[in-house]
Amino acid sequence: MSDAFVPKLLTLLQAGYSLADLRKDAVAGLTVAIVALPLAMALSIASGASPEKGLITAIIAGFLISALGGSRVQIGGPTGAFVVVVSGVIARHGFDGLIMATFLAGLILIIAGYAGVGKLLRYIPMPVITGFTAGIAVIIASSQVGDFLGLATAGVPADFLGKWSNYAGVLNSLQWQTTLLAISSFGTILLLRRFAPQIPGYLLIIVVASAVVWYFNLPIATVGERFPQLPTALPAPHWPDVSLVKLREVLPSAFTIAFLAGIEALLSAVVADGMTGYRHRPGQELVAQGWANCASALFGGLPATGAIARTATNVRAGGKTPVAGILHAVFLLAMLLLAGSLIKLVPMAVLAAILMIVAWGMSEVERFRGLLRMPGGDRLLLLLTFALTVLVDLTVAIAVGVTLASLLFMANMSEAASVSQDDPATGSTGDDESQRTELPKGVEVFRFDGPMFFGVANEMLDTLQRIGRHPSVIILRMGRVPYIDSTGANALQQFILQAERSGTKVVLCELNEASENILRASGVMGIVAAATHSLATAIQHCTTPTNHQNSSDAKPPRTP
Repeated sequence: MSDAFVPKLLTLLQAGYSLADLRKDAVAGLTVAIVALPLAMALSIASGASPEKGLITAIIAGFLISALGGSRVQIGGPTGAFVVVVSGVIARHGFDGLIMATFLAGLILIIAGYAGVGKLLRYIPMPVITGFTAGIAVIIASSQVGDFLGLATAGVPADFLGKWSNYAGVLNSLQWQTTLLAISSFGTILLLRRFAPQIPGYLLIIVVASAVVWYFNLPIATVGERFPQLPTALPAPHWPDVSLVKLREVLPSAFTIAFLAGIEALLSAVVADGMTGYRHRPGQELVAQGWANCASALFGGLPATGAIARTATNVRAGGKTPVAGILHAVFLLAMLLLAGSLIKLVPMAVLAAILMIVAWGMSEVERFRGLLRMPGGDRLLLLLTFALTVLVDLTVAIAVGVTLASLLFMANMSEAASVSQDDPATGSTGDDESQRTELPKGVEVFRFDGPMFFGVANEMLDTLQRIGRHPSVIILRMGRVPYIDSTGANALQQFILQAERSGTKVVLCELNEASENILRASGVMGIVAAATHSLATAIQHCTTPTNHQNSSDAKPPRTP
């Protein structure tokens, strides 16, 4: 097995694991578990599920992501990026539909990991990522307004505008005790982050607020009132009734979950690499995310991925190996078993305050502002992805954002590509060649700059056709062509055939090996007069009798 698909845990254990390492990992694991406990519950409720589903996800998926992953310090579990997708799947297909979508997403991630897709995910443009994460942040914050203000909401629509219309209609039902608790919790967490970051603010606020509401019997909604039947142990793995029709229905959601899981997991791993100085294995990380999501689905959990904030907490707390992430899952399981019944006392307003802070962290306001100062294409990508995420659908936003980014990139590359006349006698192209020689009569030299791909094929063909002269030989220099695709090769082939009909031979020179292989596979190398390594050899070829022979019926030898 290649090292690229060996879990980091195995590699580090083989290198030696000491008692001191275990102590550091145990402290880090406990610290992360304290942070993850309230987050897992809050994110689960925001997704339209009961709070224990988030804990199950953090335990099962968190364990496997650390045990099988390609990062030393990655912490996995439910994250804010999934809230919109999960709530939408549950609303359309029920919780069984979510389980199927999560399991399918796991299989997609496993296949993607072994196929090397992890390298491709790095090329998703930053404006698209920032746009949909900021949009998700707005949706998460909007979904918590009712609990934050204690509004008597019922049947809140899933769409953004519908939510706010519903809130406006019941604003007179605002409960001042609930609002005061939410605002004070929100402010206290921010103050603790600012002045006492070592204190686990989320957990402290949950404990204090729950005690206050219980002791004074305040009329504030709690988790127990919303979810009266909460289990206090891990369920047995099970699989819902499956039908081909249901699988087809949830497949698009599965791809969305897999895409988000892959993106966020690799982003989190990159952040961890920057903090630790090590390098993760992207292929194995995606494979681990896949198995973790499959297992989470079997235990009735939610989709999971690498959590950037919890991973950073693990590093700052001294976590050194994947054992820290494994222990974080073990500590969460102990909390569920020993104190699961106390979850019912947690006020919904406090969880809403926590999610408001999570949403603010996801919004990346400074990066959003920075991208607004970038060129028009980046601004368009950012704002369009953001608007589609908030007002339409996350899947649509990602599809449109990535497609538009690709089109803008191709347009920019097309502008960079050009065909220009090259005069070796004067050095008009500005290169550093020492050769300054007169061209033979009837020979002209042109240089192609930039990638020769489908985005520039038509323009390239038009430019070459606009030469307006019919020399006996055209030498086309290809030394500045880093890449040729099949459409570019076809356009070049059409130009060569058209030139031959006009009595003009085409000689290619300075091809790199990859471009030559593409042209050979497409048949172009079989119709050119010659293909040489250098311009000097190409010019020399034009002065020999072979220049006037039709070589279209044989593959020309590559002149050394």
